[in-house]
Amino acid sequence: MKSKLGSFATRAVLAGVIAGSGILAASAWATSGGPGTDASRCTQKVEAAWQAKRSAHLANLKEKLALAPTQEAAWNAFAASSQSGAREKGMARAARRDAFASMNTLERLDRMQALAQARQARMAARAEAIRTFYVQLTPAQQAVFDTEAMPRHRHGRPGSMS
Repeated sequence: MKSKLGSFATRAVLAGVIAGSGILAASAWATSGGPGTDASRCTQKVEAAWQAKRSAHLANLKEKLALAPTQEAAWNAFAASSQSGAREKGMARAARRDAFASMNTLERLDRMQALAQARQARMAARAEAIRTFYVQLTPAQQAVFDTEAMPRHRHGRPGSMS
């Protein structure tokens, strides 16, 4: 009978340790400000790194194209179209996720279609800016643009946008 009592005591101690660690984890989560603060800081860092990489890519491309002064206006329109609205901010994503949680299926479908249409409109505007810029380039510049402007992405591999 002693072995059953020892087993019970061991289980009771183990349950106490698990419960205590759960309480400690919850209090640590509460004092750190919840899940949003670290995630939003991380999102901001990723966004800043993406913007820096994109800006460096555009500066490198502009240098390689050796644009004439008459091409500057078209370049500025192209560069602006590639920067604006390119990525949804982390907080906007979180707000959309929260809004989706309170919607029914049909409302979610309508919202997803609206988001897809907005994405398609941004893509059409960007494509038009690229076309407008591209026709301003000389054949030699077009060749550089073809190889450098929109590199083939190797998803998940280093150097995918260098």
